[in-house]
Amino acid sequence: MLELKKDFPVLTSNPNLVYLDSAASALRPQAVVDAMNDYYARYGVNVNRGIYDLSDYATIMYEKTREKVAEFLQAEIEEIIFTSGTTDGLNTLSRILEQKINPGDNIVVTRMEHHANLIPWQQLAKRKQAELRFIEITSNYELDLESTKKVIDERTKIVSVTAASNVLGTITPINEFTVLAHSVGALVIVDAAQLIPHGPINVKDIDCDFLVFSGHKLYGPTGVGVLYGKKKLLEELEPVAFGGDMISRVSYESASWAELPHKFEPGTPPIAEVIGLGTALDYLRQIGWNNIQAHEQELVNYVLEKLPEVATIIGPANQVTRTATFSFIIPNTHPHDIGDILNRDQIAVRVGHHCAMPLIQHLGLVGTTRAAFGIYNSTDDVDALIEGIKKVKKILLNEYL
Repeated sequence: MLELKKDFPVLTSNPNLVYLDSAASALRPQAVVDAMNDYYARYGVNVNRGIYDLSDYATIMYEKTREKVAEFLQAEIEEIIFTSGTTDGLNTLSRILEQKINPGDNIVVTRMEHHANLIPWQQLAKRKQAELRFIEITSNYELDLESTKKVIDERTKIVSVTAASNVLGTITPINEFTVLAHSVGALVIVDAAQLIPHGPINVKDIDCDFLVFSGHKLYGPTGVGVLYGKKKLLEELEPVAFGGDMISRVSYESASWAELPHKFEPGTPPIAEVIGLGTALDYLRQIGWNNIQAHEQELVNYVLEKLPEVATIIGPANQVTRTATFSFIIPNTHPHDIGDILNRDQIAVRVGHHCAMPLIQHLGLVGTTRAAFGIYNSTDDVDALIEGIKKVKKILLNEYL
């Protein structure tokens, strides 16, 4: 297995911490912290506007990340737009695409969406008197492809799906959705926040129209994300946020827009965060995605072997169709109590509805406890979780395992 804890200052500063909350935010390696500090300490000026050396250098460093992201997604540089995160990207898309929705149209999402990929479309449907439809989940916690064929029809204008569930760990068969959606002329949006830490996504292969993700899920900084869009679509669509750096010409009466990608990037961007994201991609590439995926597969297999001995997994039992994010329940216990007791041994998990309240209610649960593993975790962390759960059951249920 990979041994990377030494690269992460939070873990070296807290040597007894068992961090199992990477689906909420992955930790950042020292290299990312150093790159952001270097920006602020050595050349912390604005980009795109100055004709002096420091501004030129800042712009070069900033735009290098755009090139790295484009390579990571197999996209064109003009198709990469920086945002503040996945939520910002999805809200931006819901406003940009509003012009394409008419009364009686429908928008399709899945039952397992994060609030960020549910509420923007829910509110858009209400504003435009459109219908919001849902792809169902099977008893194995996977998406029901037969359901997909029923809800996507000739009135479908947008299909927006998560690439992987932040609750269930389920990986979505995006290609199958894309083919079906495009057959009726619908646009396909992919929320890749939960899948992106597990490997590069080739947007050409999956043929999505838009894709969003956050830097902090990818071992990068908070406050930065990416919106990918097909160049042809981005050229046709109108911006919905306005200000400096996104205009070509402006008068007191009218304005015209800058070329892509700056057309959709108004104002001063998150410069340090973008540079940090580029460094995170460098760090992951140096480790090697094959090594990362082999490491995570070993963790997934080990969790699937050990966790069912002490808890009930809410998610796929098939290691091929899931990520290393595991929600679980213990009968007759509350997730908050589980999380509190685990915390006493410095085991950090997430509890509650995980910003997916409708899904939790749909499953008939009050919440779950979630353990989400990253590249810095090991089988020792799995063992610590299992022992922690045994302690939970001893305290709350008087069980001795």
